[in-house]
Amino acid sequence: MTKRLAPVSRRDFIKRLRALGFEGPYAGGNHEFMLRGDRRLILPNPHRSVIGVNLLIRLLRQAGVSREEWFSMK
Repeated sequence: MTKRLAPVSRRDFIKRLRALGFEGPYAGGNHEFMLRGDRRLILPNPHRSVIGVNLLIRLLRQAGVSREEWFSMK
């Protein structure tokens, strides 16, 4: 049974990405970004403190992170 994704704060999102091997965030023009190998993930601007489920799904897909990996970082 697949767990459901829930909204996550931007701070927790960055913490989890670091635990998954991403480095950063680095400043880059209008948006910060994080790196893992040759993959570059552009982060949403921090004007909203919570990342909603739809945006979270898109970001995880772009980052190449599966749901299993994401839930293993809790």
